[in-house]
Amino acid sequence: MNHLTRGGKEWTPDYLVSINPDLCIGCGRCFKVCGRNVMTLKGINEDGDLVDLDDDDDDDEIEKKVMAMNDADACIGCGACARVCPTNCQTHAKAA
Repeated sequence: MNHLTRGGKEWTPDYLVSINPDLCIGCGRCFKVCGRNVMTLKGINEDGDLVDLDDDDDDDEIEKKVMAMNDADACIGCGACARVCPTNCQTHAKAA
């Protein structure tokens, strides 16, 4: 579905649908440019599971921190997160 910019040009939103934890380095650049709370910082434990960082789990069990989806429905498809990502770890798609 195409939308129009304020100037009347056609524009098609490209929504964030997933973040690859193997490629993400947890830099937070995408989080900083997104004002819609679409992503959040998570930890990956020694079993490879995504875990909340505010849990009482021992920080020693966190192997690395990565960005993860928080509220996919809040994404407006602007693509700002993709433009700042240094590892190209995100997947975006047009609306179905």
